[in-house]
Amino acid sequence: MATVAIAIMLLLSALPIFALSIAPAEHGALDLNGSSTSTNWSGYAVVGGKGSVTDVKGSWIVPAIQGTCPSTDQYSSHWVGIDGYKSSTVEQTGTDSDCQGGVAVYNAWYEFYPHPSFTINSLTISPGDTITAEVKYMSNKFVVTITDTTTGHAFSISQKVNSAARSSAEWITEAPYSGGILPLANFGTVSWGNDYTGISSTNYATVKGVTGPIGSFGSSVHSITMATSGGATKASPSPLSADNTSFTVTWVSSGP
Repeated sequence: MATVAIAIMLLLSALPIFALSIAPAEHGALDLNGSSTSTNWSGYAVVGGKGSVTDVKGSWIVPAIQGTCPSTDQYSSHWVGIDGYKSSTVEQTGTDSDCQGGVAVYNAWYEFYPHPSFTINSLTISPGDTITAEVKYMSNKFVVTITDTTTGHAFSISQKVNSAARSSAEWITEAPYSGGILPLANFGTVSWGNDYTGISSTNYATVKGVTGPIGSFGSSVHSITMATSGGATKASPSPLSADNTSFTVTWVSSGP
């Protein structure tokens, strides 16, 4: 097995994705049972008070684009992060499974929203790769780290983010934004957490100094279904596994 070598990279080592943004969730309805709808997010969030979230970890299998890519470009982003669920910044890293120019494209990226996304050129992402990622707040900075455990390569970078609420942790599949929410690429199903990746202590968060898996945070846990403004489902999460760590998100439609 290749040795995992974590390289601390400068901004100049990555190219900005100026056209796309992994933006805060655009919400539809929020139910009292902890489920909600969003026009651009699907997955899970753990919500705490301002300044309560200091760490989030996740693992997932890079999903393969299903079928033939259409002539219209489509996108899907899969990431872990802090903030963005009812707050205006997002600190995050993840992978994309996209259709661009009629072909499937896979890459890794990071973003300190509202700054632009940056592709991570040192990571070559393929469908079926196992990814681990972490966003950690320490010494007044956010440190994002993403590792392709299949290839043994990793990337990490830190940055200060002004006015970050640190009020939520997320494990999300997203339809990115560029002048509007973009069509969601057919990624089939993306599998998250130890039950699928075999990597322990992932899909964990630290909130108010307490560390645990997603489902351990009780009423603070929100499942999120992605839907059009008219209510048609675009992607939906499964229930959490019995050990509270794992779930899947399944594509339903590209949506408008």
